[in-house]
Amino acid sequence: MTFGTDRQLGLGVLGPEKTARIHEAALHLLTRSGMRVGGQRALDLFGKSGAKVDGDLVRVTEAMVDSAVKSAPKSLKLHRRDGSPYLEITPGGNQVFYGTHSDQLELLDPFTGQARPFLRADNKLMCQLASYLENISFVLSVGMSNDVRPEVQTQITLLDTLRNFDKVTNFSTNDVASLYDCIEIASIVAGGLKNLQEKPFVFNYCEPIPPRTHPTESTEKLWISAESRIPVVYMPYSMMGGTSPMSMPASLAQGHAEFLMGLVLTQLVSPGAPIIYGHMPSILDMRTTVGSYGAYEFHLLVAAGAELSAFLGIPFYGTAGCSDAKFLDEQAVAELTMEVMSTTLSRANLIHDVGVLDHCNSVAPEAVVLCNDLIEGLKVFARGVGPVNDETLALGLIEKIGPGGTYVTDPHTAKRFRSVFYSSLFSRKMKNPDQSEVRQKILDTINKAVNEHHVPELDSPVLADLAKWEKKLLG
Repeated sequence: MTFGTDRQLGLGVLGPEKTARIHEAALHLLTRSGMRVGGQRALDLFGKSGAKVDGDLVRVTEAMVDSAVKSAPKSLKLHRRDGSPYLEITPGGNQVFYGTHSDQLELLDPFTGQARPFLRADNKLMCQLASYLENISFVLSVGMSNDVRPEVQTQITLLDTLRNFDKVTNFSTNDVASLYDCIEIASIVAGGLKNLQEKPFVFNYCEPIPPRTHPTESTEKLWISAESRIPVVYMPYSMMGGTSPMSMPASLAQGHAEFLMGLVLTQLVSPGAPIIYGHMPSILDMRTTVGSYGAYEFHLLVAAGAELSAFLGIPFYGTAGCSDAKFLDEQAVAELTMEVMSTTLSRANLIHDVGVLDHCNSVAPEAVVLCNDLIEGLKVFARGVGPVNDETLALGLIEKIGPGGTYVTDPHTAKRFRSVFYSSLFSRKMKNPDQSEVRQKILDTINKAVNEHHVPELDSPVLADLAKWEKKLLG
């Protein structure tokens, strides 16, 4: 079992009164205003379960929401690829775990410094790096390799990720049909669907379309995940002023309602099916017309979303460690640091997009390494000063050393000095060199991960079955 950040300090954004008020507003949207829902079997299920269905506009009852909240699991255990326990998530608890991408539209190549199309071969680099870095607990397999046919990108990327990564994999699919394939591929690695359900090392990701729309693909993906008992994130991504109101409370209420609609559907399909609360309420930047990944408002609202999730008692999936900058420059470093700090102090559980740059267009291995170090340092900050008692106050020691004395040679110092965080990247030398050493240290880390770190191989029969899948997909 791995342990994330032990939070003893907290970033409170909403508090109980505001949280309850936003939840009430979300219930109003669900029960009176309604949501657009695609997919006939989802509409039929809502209708026969007590919702009011008018064409594709669905209004659920408050009792249906309450029942779904009670039915959904209140904790989540995720495993390594080999089935060993790895992450245990308790909503609102003091553990937060970070994840990066195994693939993306572009790669900010650490060896050339240039952004280029992401290729299938790059998947292994990202998986080895994420496996090597202590503070990266999962990767996102999103199916975007430029040299793979779009029809099979999802499946091929998942195949490559499961071959080259030994922690937790969060996968998404380009269409409904490929979701069935992905569950079957993961089941092969697990030794069967039953084993995968009992010791999940993958979880699915899908989204509604704000405002208040749940297309057929989304409802079908939720349905398949629920009936397969595969953990699924349902994550509305809205932009204030574009796809949600230009108001933080209103955007939170809308996104909260959109998640709750997905929650109700999963619990109607299969009571007790594992689901994870996702929320990405950012801004529409009116100067550039993009949805910002580095906006301060975005990450304040991520922390607020984590409080809404904790109110429901459901695990939370958020965003941090990303930037709108194209390269790992001053803007990127400032945004990465702000986000990782605010999220570490929030009530978040699973956090994705570490190392993602350029409005989620590229992934930068160098940014992943930098964030890994930032997360490690912030563990110290989040723990706070610790207990204050006779032992930690050490009054006897202070009196023993006396005025003008030194603690350097005292056993008390020798016993405890390693509790201080020493960065693997940043320098505190008495005399610093004339040029920064940070970039070279990051590159050294990447080279070590690629050339020296070996991800355990899957068993030969499993590899053979995956090879058959690959041959079938690529023809």
